[in-house]
Amino acid sequence: MTVQVKTEQPNIAAKTLISPKESRIKDFLSIMIQNKAALVGAIIILVYILMAVFAPLLAPYSPYEIDLENKLTPPSPDHWMGTDDKGRDILSRILYGSRLSMGVGFAAVLFGAFFGIIFGLVAGYYGKWVDTIIMRMMDVMLAFPGILLALAIIAALGPSLINVTIAVGAFSVPLFARIVRGSTLEVKRLEYIDAIRSLGANDLVIIFKHIFPNILSPIIVQGTLRLATAILSAAGLSFLGLGAQPPSPEWGTMLSSGRDFLFSAPYIALFPGLAISILVLGFNIFGDGLRDAFDPRMKK
Repeated sequence: MTVQVKTEQPNIAAKTLISPKESRIKDFLSIMIQNKAALVGAIIILVYILMAVFAPLLAPYSPYEIDLENKLTPPSPDHWMGTDDKGRDILSRILYGSRLSMGVGFAAVLFGAFFGIIFGLVAGYYGKWVDTIIMRMMDVMLAFPGILLALAIIAALGPSLINVTIAVGAFSVPLFARIVRGSTLEVKRLEYIDAIRSLGANDLVIIFKHIFPNILSPIIVQGTLRLATAILSAAGLSFLGLGAQPPSPEWGTMLSSGRDFLFSAPYIALFPGLAISILVLGFNIFGDGLRDAFDPRMKK
């Protein structure tokens, strides 16, 4: 008589269903959820994105509608944030202005990231004289304060929102280039890159298929933090009259038009200033959370 003993085998198959990629995503989300400040930043950014997308539905008035009979009206049930010197509803202008300010910020960072990533990858991968020429160009750009470089570009191209985007994006190029170059130098020394090269892969395949995906983490973090700087810089240039021109409902332009009424009607400048400050704060604390989530030393 034989006795069959039924042993329970561990569910190894279930464990193997979790891929390394899914594990990394879970670790990332876990760290982000634990970081309360990063969650607050994400909520702030999401609220502003919804404001920009649904501005036509949320705005009670047209941002360009002039009502001289109700100019300089303080906050009231009819105008929650008051009206400016031309009777335009400030709340409506802030809602529509979120499209312009965030649009310029995202476009400027994408512009700077695109060229910075290309320069950084080429310099880090090929090295030697190519690296020397590219990085010395980046050093020359970094020698100028960002706002002065932007002013020089706008002086050459002329004041407009598109030129502000180019100017703000230009002084982001060297920052991305330096980060990408450093990360590329680390990754290209790894053994799997040598193995791929020995199999006959060309440089473009190695750079964009095997190196670039492995250096995305610092690029994403830097891009998030640069968004705050780009939005602030674009608003500052518009405040100086070099960006969006009246009657455009851009936050920097609204600040500029409200500085003449700081004592008689401070809310004209107060609410656009708060809109800029809160959004910049949201991107900064969210960027700090991303940096912690991507940092291997934060994973226990």
